[in-house]
Amino acid sequence: MKKTLCILFLGCCTVVNTYAQTLASVTSPDGSIVLQINGKDNNLSYNVKKGGNTVLVEAPISMTIDQTEICCGISVLSSDTYKTDATYPIRGSHSLAIDKSNGLLLRLKNRQLNTDFTLEARSYNDGIAFRMILPGNKNQVRIPDEHTVFTLPAKSQVWYHDMYCHYEGIHQKKNISEIVKGEWAAPPITVQLPDNGGYLCLTESALMNYAGMSLQANGKNGFETKLGHAQPAGYPFAHDYSLEEARRLSNPASITGTITTPWRTVVIADDLNELVNTDLITNLAPTPDKNLFPKGINTDWVRPGRSVWCWLDGGARTLENMKEFSRLAGELGYEYNTVDAFWYRWTDEQLKDLVDYSAKYGVKVWLWRHGRDVRDPEKRKALFERCHRLGIVGLKLDAFSHESKEFIDLYQACLKEAAEYKLMLNIHGSNKPAGEVRSWPNEMSREGIRGLEYGKKQYEWSTHNTTLPFTRLVVGAGDYTPVVFGERRLETSWTHQIATSLIFNSSVIFFGSHPQKMLENPAVKVIKEIPATWDETIVLPSSKIGEVAAFARRSGKTWFLAVLNGQKECTIQFPLTFLDDGWYEGTVLNDNPSDAAAIAMQRVFCRNSDSLTGYMRTGGGYIVMFTPK
Repeated sequence: MKKTLCILFLGCCTVVNTYAQTLASVTSPDGSIVLQINGKDNNLSYNVKKGGNTVLVEAPISMTIDQTEICCGISVLSSDTYKTDATYPIRGSHSLAIDKSNGLLLRLKNRQLNTDFTLEARSYNDGIAFRMILPGNKNQVRIPDEHTVFTLPAKSQVWYHDMYCHYEGIHQKKNISEIVKGEWAAPPITVQLPDNGGYLCLTESALMNYAGMSLQANGKNGFETKLGHAQPAGYPFAHDYSLEEARRLSNPASITGTITTPWRTVVIADDLNELVNTDLITNLAPTPDKNLFPKGINTDWVRPGRSVWCWLDGGARTLENMKEFSRLAGELGYEYNTVDAFWYRWTDEQLKDLVDYSAKYGVKVWLWRHGRDVRDPEKRKALFERCHRLGIVGLKLDAFSHESKEFIDLYQACLKEAAEYKLMLNIHGSNKPAGEVRSWPNEMSREGIRGLEYGKKQYEWSTHNTTLPFTRLVVGAGDYTPVVFGERRLETSWTHQIATSLIFNSSVIFFGSHPQKMLENPAVKVIKEIPATWDETIVLPSSKIGEVAAFARRSGKTWFLAVLNGQKECTIQFPLTFLDDGWYEGTVLNDNPSDAAAIAMQRVFCRNSDSLTGYMRTGGGYIVMFTPK
């Protein structure tokens, strides 16, 4: 039988009719990345190439509505292309994001169900993304589910952790062939492609009005999409909630009206510097509400900074000691004091007393609150109103340890309503970021990371800490509660501990250490100057996942060289080519070879034509603060 092909050349996108295998392809602006949408046997599938090399192998795009597959028996109705080309301010590895892509709206019909839907796809210079949009009227109730697969090339190396601790696991490194069917993986998953083919990072963006995505290995070099109801209810959820709730949330959630899935995203990078500096996740997130955030991330009441915190490293849990913590925060030059749960017993007068006292030292107050206390809309509103009235500037909300649509809706409600009361948020016991820093600039951090709260249960930190910058932290801020100088640091050195606060992004850094110990540390000059936001980040070539994380970072005119070392003692030479022209004074923090609980301080003068050599013990670190002269 003779088949007639009708081919439309639409800029960078090519569309053919449904009898051909290729339905559409979307090419990145620089021409290097191609996302190809296929219709083999009239079922949707896709693959991705970079520079002609396959980075994602052909795999199905699968979505069900009310348990019926819609991505089969399809016809192409129409196709439209578009471009994005903009810049916007952002917080993270740099202060200015670039959004430049080629996009496709592929309108499809499931012939058997007579259901129309749209597959939207984008290709950027640093990755691809796609999502599904199913129109619906305001009273139409449907239950979506997904089974899209990400299939990796053979011999790919994968860093991932399971779902037992929700998003607070320890990453494993495995060859994709070693990951057995049924293993869970909490996004983001980082992949090193074979033959030095670069890196991938699999995750999602624009998560709202929908359940969160995790991944489950299929035993065929792939991971299948699983929504929140299908995920195991791990230890954190069991710690805070009931079996009855776990059973209830295991039922798939319904959506009323139009269904728009989050973006299924794949960062594609040649090296670790490109991986860390990706803008893909925030590019795909909605822009902020101008009524709530008239200046976006620069809205006046949204203020990055540093906070002390009384929980991890001692201190009396009293009003008087919180006043002392605020005084010490002021001495450090830090902006905030975060008060843990013991404030529940305080009156309004006591809270206002702390707020007013702290203000004398230029310090503002955050409060911790359990997530169960904000699930009721009226109680949530009362809490936010009380905080605003008393001069509290932020809340650390905990125990959001489920990715059901119900919990995702709770995230969105908290962020929106907190913004209405000009409150910043830090969400703990959380899932991974999905671009919220752009949509909700009042989200200053979230946990979704295994940090120092686990110090007494952890067997080592150095491999974990040199893995995080290239896995979890690729997609957004992580509240690791960095820096302790006591037993919780385990095998890591003092220098290593301080370096975590320079490498792990968090728009408010919630320090774990008692503030008095920071003031008494020989590195206090550097500790006082640690910034919460960065204008520029360069991942240095000596970095290797799980072994060394070496970052050059700029805030204003000051550069920092911060290095985390893993399990092998090493000495590395660092060319200072990242510095601007002119002379700098460098404050150097070296490991002490004989004592991890000590720092060797030096002062150097240098230019961008110079190099510095850093010695790092096992679990050690190296830091230089460069001040222009």
